[in-house]
Amino acid sequence: MKPLLVNTFDIEGGAARAAYRLHKGLQQIGLDSKMLVQVKYSDDYTVFGPENKIDKVFSKIRPYLDLLPLYRYKNRNKTPWSNSLLPNKSLIDKINSFNPDIVHLHWINGGFFPISLIPYIKQPIIWTLHDSWPFTGGCHIPYECKKYENNCGQCPHLQSKSGKDLSYKIWKRKFKSFQNANLTIVTPSRWLADCAKRSSLFKNFRIEVIPNGIDTNKFKPIDKAFARNVLGLSNDKKYILFGAMNSISDPNKGFQFLQPALQKLATLSNTDDIELIVFGASEPKEKPNLGFKVNYLGRIHDDLTLSIVYSAADVFVAPSIMENLPNTVMEAMACGTPCVAFNIGGMPDMIEHKYNGYLASPFDISDLTQGLLWLLSENNSVYLSQNVKERVNKNFQLTKVAYKYNSLYQSVKGMVYSDLYNNYYF
Repeated sequence: MKPLLVNTFDIEGGAARAAYRLHKGLQQIGLDSKMLVQVKYSDDYTVFGPENKIDKVFSKIRPYLDLLPLYRYKNRNKTPWSNSLLPNKSLIDKINSFNPDIVHLHWINGGFFPISLIPYIKQPIIWTLHDSWPFTGGCHIPYECKKYENNCGQCPHLQSKSGKDLSYKIWKRKFKSFQNANLTIVTPSRWLADCAKRSSLFKNFRIEVIPNGIDTNKFKPIDKAFARNVLGLSNDKKYILFGAMNSISDPNKGFQFLQPALQKLATLSNTDDIELIVFGASEPKEKPNLGFKVNYLGRIHDDLTLSIVYSAADVFVAPSIMENLPNTVMEAMACGTPCVAFNIGGMPDMIEHKYNGYLASPFDISDLTQGLLWLLSENNSVYLSQNVKERVNKNFQLTKVAYKYNSLYQSVKGMVYSDLYNNYYF
């Protein structure tokens, strides 16, 4: 079996990391997996990106060119958006040159993979969704908007009154491109599968749920005292960890909920006993009042350092508004660190309330505070850590996930139906 995984990046960003991990997992179980990207950061010879200087320069420009139609909407919200309208016909020739058995799409935005290319792929297509963009009119995070269930237009994110606005045009192009496509949809979470099933674009396609995988040989518990010593942290304190790409500036990551929750926690506990760790963001010029001392670690690029950071913490908090199956929560769990999050999106697929973590009522700051208090309790630490590692090994271990995908590849290639969606429950 020769799958070709297609993603805009190989190792930069959450979707890229999930796709690249799967790529390596497929190789571990004996598949001849290759990966095609627009921008290559790794030195992995099985990942293929632009080969000459002109293509490399253009790959950097394409994301900006592709977004040009968006700038007509001066009052638009700042929610992440992609058009994927920029032509890239040479991409089909590149795909065909690999002669793959399966074309496995992941996050294909940034001007990389135009929607119009879908009908020209002759091989069966698997598309793993890392957010809602594939079934919307352009937004990656629809929030309260449900227009994707019918057809987009009069987009609230664009602040548009027109029924034939950019969101409608993108939705319509997707609708035409998906007609008669040999397409199977995969979502890492049951929540995103339900959203896709309700969407006008994917409601008639086969939809399966297969989680992202994690290499538990790389992400594993490290002695807490050693981890803290490496990071220059104290062994006499409790540490709350928060982190994501642009963890403070991205409103979807929930810093606006975390700050008041921490301030409330500071009134209920001894502030000398607790400190915060933040990664994914450097120390800002104007430091927000979080009630506790904050250790800013900035961007972290390697798995070993991430494992040390997760292992040093007593609890990882992910107060996101809308998430699929975030790598950060899975990584923390693989390192034996329990997590608190709102009961939204794919969080319940990973966190079982008061068994291996805490699920707070959505956007309830008091309950988020209570979750932090409960997880910081000395009585819960060993019990939770054991349950956390057990959950990861059972459901998210990389080779197990790779075998699930191989089963799907065989099913799609041989047209033998295998109901993975109903088999993926905890």
